[in-house]
Formats: sequence, structure tokens, C-alpha cells
Amino acid sequence: MRRVLFRSHLPGTGAKMKTPAPVHAWDIVLVLLSLLLAILQTTTAQKNGINIYSLTVDSKVSSRFAHTVVTSRVVNRANTVQEATFQMELPKKAFITNFSMIIDGVTYPGNIKEKSVAQKKYSAAVSRGESAGLVQATGRKTEKFQVSVSVAPAAKVTFELVYEELLSRRLGAYELLLQIHPQQLVKHLQMDVHIFEPQGISFLETESTFMTNELAKALTTFQNQTKAHIQFKPTLSQQQISPEQQDTVLNGNFIIRYDVNRTSSGGSIQIENGYFVHYFAPEGLSTLSKNVIFVIDKSGSMSGRKIQQTQEALLKILDDLRPYDQFNLISFSGEATQWKPQLVPASAENVKEAKSYVAGIQAQGGTNINDAMLMAVQLLERANREELLPARSVTLIVLLTDGDPTVGETNPSRIQKNVQEAIDGQYSLFCLGFGFDVSYAFLEKLALDNGGLARRIYEDSDSALQLQDFYQEVANPLLTSVAFEYPSNAVEAVTQDHFRLFFKGSELVVAGKLRDQSPDILSARVRGQLNLEDITFVTESSVAEQEEAFRSPKYIFHSFMERLWAYLTIQQLLEQMVSTKSDAEKQALEARALSLSLNYSFVTPLTSMVITKPEGQEQSEVAEKPVENESRHRNVYSGPALFGTHSMRDRMSRITGDSGADPVLSKRRGWRGQAGVFGQGPGFPMRFGQLGPSGPIHPPYLPDPSHHTTWGAVLPDIALETTTTAPPPAPIQAPSVILPLPGQSENQLCVDLKHSQGLLNLLSDPGQGVEVTGHYEMGKAKFMWIDVTFKNPQLQVRASPEHVVVTRNRRNSAYKWKETLYSVVSGLKMTMDKAGLLLLSSPDRVTIGLLSWDGPGEGLRLLLRDVDRFSSHVNGTLGQFYQDVLWGPPAAADDSKRTLRVQGRDHSATRELKLDYQEAPPGKEIVCWSVEL
Repeated sequence: MRRVLFRSHLPGTGAKMKTPAPVHAWDIVLVLLSLLLAILQTTTAQKNGINIYSLTVDSKVSSRFAHTVVTSRVVNRANTVQEATFQMELPKKAFITNFSMIIDGVTYPGNIKEKSVAQKKYSAAVSRGESAGLVQATGRKTEKFQVSVSVAPAAKVTFELVYEELLSRRLGAYELLLQIHPQQLVKHLQMDVHIFEPQGISFLETESTFMTNELAKALTTFQNQTKAHIQFKPTLSQQQISPEQQDTVLNGNFIIRYDVNRTSSGGSIQIENGYFVHYFAPEGLSTLSKNVIFVIDKSGSMSGRKIQQTQEALLKILDDLRPYDQFNLISFSGEATQWKPQLVPASAENVKEAKSYVAGIQAQGGTNINDAMLMAVQLLERANREELLPARSVTLIVLLTDGDPTVGETNPSRIQKNVQEAIDGQYSLFCLGFGFDVSYAFLEKLALDNGGLARRIYEDSDSALQLQDFYQEVANPLLTSVAFEYPSNAVEAVTQDHFRLFFKGSELVVAGKLRDQSPDILSARVRGQLNLEDITFVTESSVAEQEEAFRSPKYIFHSFMERLWAYLTIQQLLEQMVSTKSDAEKQALEARALSLSLNYSFVTPLTSMVITKPEGQEQSEVAEKPVENESRHRNVYSGPALFGTHSMRDRMSRITGDSGADPVLSKRRGWRGQAGVFGQGPGFPMRFGQLGPSGPIHPPYLPDPSHHTTWGAVLPDIALETTTTAPPPAPIQAPSVILPLPGQSENQLCVDLKHSQGLLNLLSDPGQGVEVTGHYEMGKAKFMWIDVTFKNPQLQVRASPEHVVVTRNRRNSAYKWKETLYSVVSGLKMTMDKAGLLLLSSPDRVTIGLLSWDGPGEGLRLLLRDVDRFSSHVNGTLGQFYQDVLWGPPAAADDSKRTLRVQGRDHSATRELKLDYQEAPPGKEIVCWSVEL
């Protein structure tokens, strides 16, 4: 029997590729050959028989609760038995609720059982020498589900997977993540997402890492006040990379973000089929003052990129402190050191001094978490005794560490006990685990014991952004001591209803059952504490009206609210199991969570799904829910160091994508895991015409500008005739900026920033609501970063040599260069192709492009299109050239020199040969008028 495995993130099937032999990391040629071989094997696999002829995703989001059904239909077109593998990625917070296979008209369901029961079946399979399939964590936000089955010739199989999740609000938005990666063209591929929010949808945006302009034609979005429908239905031709290539372009994430309308009362009670959910996120509250101590690990394991990224994040976080906040810093290795003997106000002077302290932190030594944490609590206790903590202020401790304790008290349980006794419920502790060498279970319990939460920081080029994003989530506390109250005769089985803190951009959620004889009107009171007073929010909801609102629509998943209640209850019980001290209480919590998991068919950490198969199939499959505690990257490295000699931790950081990897590889990181990344993208078309008032200019010493050359200089003929000893001229460089000038006698201008340094206002147009700034290093002759800021929508895009960061509503999203991106935010379209060209466009606006240029004179580049849309108010270093520009006549002695006057200032312009970076490297030679600024 031939065994065929087809890998697909959004479920797929196909042929099983033999695992390539290990590739030496320093031999890039072998890496390329391996990738090419993988592509050829995939193509062969599709030809060998397993074919997906239908793939559908149907996701119904009803009042934040998402019910997703993925259906894949395959046929074996081979003459022999093949093994088809259904494989997809789903969000980590989701619970699988059902899986089934239909083979020859017979349904083979997945049965959810208590984990210990399912494990017996799994163990029996192992003892027979068979492998068992599992759900595995695969990324920051996803985990992979996989199951295989043998398929007879001409037979068809239908796979169906169902999973559910409650979307949580983070920094002002809910996010639904779907992965699409079929790895072959699919005749019928369709994704439908229905969203119903009775509060009303305030904004909706989509983002994709695989979308092209052609695929975008297959995406439709409908939205009214309370519902939205997003449909993606590409044809076979739209799925193809190109007409010549039969491979699919679909490979990546599809993300939907939205929020709902809110009022100052802050609450919305929704009722369906005897259950209720109460969402609470009031608008218009002032931020409470806070006292925060940052406890930073500076042990030897933090050296290199980790400490640099931590410093980068802290510098930004310190800037975000408000003047009425108080703060301090503790750094620790074998010993703990405090920056100041007490908390200090976040004045400009103190923040500046703190930044100097942070910049000077050096990583070395062991890890003494116990002493550092107790020092932080002692600082707060002393401030409390001296009445230096403002009344009703919020006190936070933020711990960042990348390893387990190695110095002083090293027993995790004793550290947890010491810290909890010291804090004594007075302050909130948030723990950040950097990488996979730290025990996440240790940090999670440490945080949950003390009213906070834990978060893993992934080692990557955006680690500093992850730290900043986490801080933004807790930077703006709005309420403390929040309590939900309901009439005792109206509700029962209510989920958590007391919360220590409520932060801006988040949401508190309480769910429960209605009693049989509950009143017609369900009322609720939410009490909390503000800066100067207590406050009470009152919300009422008609049971009959709410029931009717959810009863009729066909586009929602009915009886969802009971499942929402069960989902939320299980999640909270699992958290309570971590923080409880009593074994008896833990067993009671586990028994209740297990009972709910089985009753509602959820695959949770307490249950497993046993996959049934046709008789005669030799492999048993058991799907289990991974837990975040697992250090999935430990002990997985088996090859040599990438370059030179590195520690094992350095090697591990390279596996997880740390940008501290060898720079030669960093420049080429675009190929990693990217199908088709070597193909050239459409680029930025260069069709502005040639220079000169009366037609093309071809000076005798310059080549035809339409001629494409390789890297290197073009030597003037006369130089070859007069000397053979002159040193070779420098390679032709790409200018800092190429400016199209419509309506001018000259069509484009090459601007070189030879005399500019530091922060530059490149262009600002109040009429367009856009501003472009950049930081230019004259010594390095390149931009360190370029920012594009839009007024409406309020959004900022920062391009650096490492990546692109989009910031909206204090939420950062990082994208590596040459990773495809398609996003639409309030009419602003952001696209990036595999050539690394990022375009920001919208109707009636100038199109702004950003590019990480790899050719001669490499670095960040700015591109402009539709410049005739600039308003008369445009200004800035580059914007000035879109005001009144006057060209003087050519110089009498040298017609390659002219003068142009801009806003009363004269600039010398020289006709030179330059590289057009708007073409793919090595670029296209052009003749343009060059100006130095």
C-alpha cells in the first residue's frame, strides 16, 4: 500500500513526502535544493492521486462566540490505496467539539473521553508499535490538528472538524483567525464568516498574509448595523501563482478584527435559550494613576539580542508613563539591584534618568528571582507605610525573566509561597516569560496567585513589540474592585463575578443560567472604584426581547449561549486549578471542569478525542489539547551551530527565529518556510519617461537608460582610452529617493540625502491627512526607519530594516519584509508582495510605498504614486518639490547641470546615471537629474 501525506494548515490531504535529510545551515545552496525538491514532491503527490475537490470553512460568530466548521472532501484518483491526512491549524484558545470522517457512506466519529480513558487506547497503540496522532502547538496563536486514513482507489472521504472559542477583546478589538494552506488548487474553495452583534458593529477590518490583487476580487464584505458577512470564494485561476504554475498561492492567515458600539453605561446583557451573558466595557472613564515596578532579569542567559530587545521595549514603555504615575526599576542576576531607593514620579527628568539606567544594563550572572521579587514588595510596603501610594491608585509589579531560578532560593514552590505571602493580595503581579527556557507553569501560578496573568514572549525580531503590546494592555487601569450583582431569584451557576482590575481596551464577561421562574426583566448592577469615588452601573434587559432577537436569524449558531457559558466556566475552572493550594479543592475543580468538558464535548486539557476508523486500519489516533506549560523547543536541536561556535541557548534562539542570528542568514530570512518566495513580485512600475525638455537624453558618456546591467560600474569610454591605471569607479547606486514630478518639464528627480542627519520631516500634507518622517544616518548613508502616519484612520506604519510595524489603537502588528500582506482598514489598503514592496493606498490619496532595497546602496526606500493628489499645503524635505518648482536653463559650459528653484531656494541638479530601486535588484539604470540635500 502506498502511503501519501498531504500537509495543509487549513485542512488538506494529499501525498506524504519523505522527510528530507538534515541540511547544514551554512550551505544555503543545499537549503535551496531541498526546498525545490519539496515543491517537486508536493506536485508529484498531487499527481499520485489524493485530490481535494471541495474545501469549505463556515464560521458563525454570535455575540463574540465563534462556531467554526471546516469540511474537506477528497478523492483518490490513483490506482492504488493511498493514505490521506487531514491537517489544519486552529486558534490555541479554541476547543475542538467534533470531528468525523465519512467513508463509503459510513460515518466514523471522534469520541471525546476522559484523558485517562483515552490514554489507555493510546498506550495500547504504542505497545503495538503504532503511532498515535496528537494536536500540537505550532505557533504563537495556533495549534495543529492531524488525522490520517487509508483511501481505496476512486474512493471519496469527507472530513469535518468543528471547534469553538470565545473571542476576547484586546486593545479595543476582537480577532478571528483562520489559516488557509491547502497546498494544491481546489475546485470548490469557499470561506464564509457571519458575525452577529446585537450591540452593533463599530468597525470591521480584514487582513491576509496571502492575498493578492487578483485574489482580492474573490473577497466580498457585507456589513450593516448588527451583522456582517465576509465571503472568500476564489476560482482555480485566482488560486494559481501564475498561469504557467499550477501551485496555489493560498498559504497563510486570514484575520478579521472588529469591535462593537458601547455606551457610558458600559454593559450589555444578552439572553438566549435560558442562558445569559453580560459584557462590560464602559466608555469615557479616566485612567487611574498607577505605581509600577519593573523587575528585569539581567542574567547571562539574557545577553545579546534578548537584553537589547528588553532595553528597546523599556525605553518605549518609560515614554508611555503618565506624569502622575510612580515607578521604579529592579534589575537582577545573582543579586537584585534597585534603581532608586523609593518610587519616583514619572516626570520628564526621572524618565530621562531611568532611560540612561536601562541603556546601561548588562547581562551576566545567575538568576535570583526570589530576592528580586521580595525587594519589589518591600519597596511598595515602605511606600505604603510612608503614605506615598496615592489613595485608589493601582499598583503593579511586572516581572520579565528568561530562565528558571538558579541562585538563592531555587525551589519554585517556595518562591511562589514567599511572594504570595509578601504581596498578601495588595498588588497585582504580571509575569513575562522570554523564550522557552523558562518554566511557564511556574510563572503562570506566580501571576495567578497574585491577581495577574502570565504571558510568553517569543524570541523573534518583534520581541520588543510583544513586550510593548503587553504593557499597553495593562497601562491604563480604569476601575478597581469590580463586582457584578444579580437578583438571587433570577440567575444561578454564574461564572466569575468579581474582578480586581478593569483595563482600557479589554472587556469583563460574566455568564450564567436563568432560573425557571426568573423575572421578565433581568437587571444587573456593576460596582467599581474610580479615582475619587465609587461608581455603580445599572443594566436591564428584557428576557422576551432578547430571546426573540437570537431565535430567528439563520446566520447564527443557535443555542450558542449555553455553550459560551460552559466554555467560559471551564476556562475559569482550569485557572483556579493552577492557583488553588488545597488538593481536595483542586480535585473538586477538576471534576467539575471534566464533567462540563464531557457534557459539552470539548477537547480540553482534561479530555481527549479518540478517532474511530474503518475496520482493518492499523493506526489509532488520539487528539489531546496541548498546554502552554510545555517547553516545546527544549532538546530539539541536533545539528551544528549555524556559523562559528555558539552556546546551546544561542542555537535555540536561532531555531525560534531570534533576529540576533547570523546577518548573512537574516538578510535571506524571507525564504524560510515560504513557498514561491524566490519568484519576483510585480515591483514598482517605472513609466515616468526620460529626462530632458525635448525628449530622451543620451549623453555621449552615458549608456542607453533602457539597457539592463549587472552590478558594478559602467566605465566611460574616454576613461578607457586615456588611462588603464585608474581605480575602478564605485558601483552605480540607487538614490535615497526618486520623486515623480508630473506637470514639470522633468518627469522625475533623484534626491540624495548627503548632508542630512537625524530626524527628518520628509513630507507632510494636512489636506491628505498624512505625514512621513524618517531617521537618516549620514555616516551609514541610509534610513534607520521611516514612519508614515495617517490621521484618518488613525494609524502609523513604521518601516525598519528588520520589519514593518503597523500600530492602531495602541496595538502593534509586525510583518517581515517579503511576506505577503493584504489589509483594508477604514478604506486604507495595505499590501506587500514577495519582492518586499509595501504600498499604502486609498481613493483620492497619494499612494506611498516603502521598500527594503537589497541592491547596491541597500537600505530603506520611499516611493510615491499619484502625486498629483497632493494638496497645496504639502511641505517637508521632499514635500517642497511638490510646490512651485522652477527649472533654470542648462549651464552654458555643461548642459548636464541645471538649477532648480524651490520655495525661493536654489538647488544644483546634475544629470547622472542612477539605479532605479523601483525595479527588482539589481535594479534598472536610469538617467535622472540628481539633487543633494
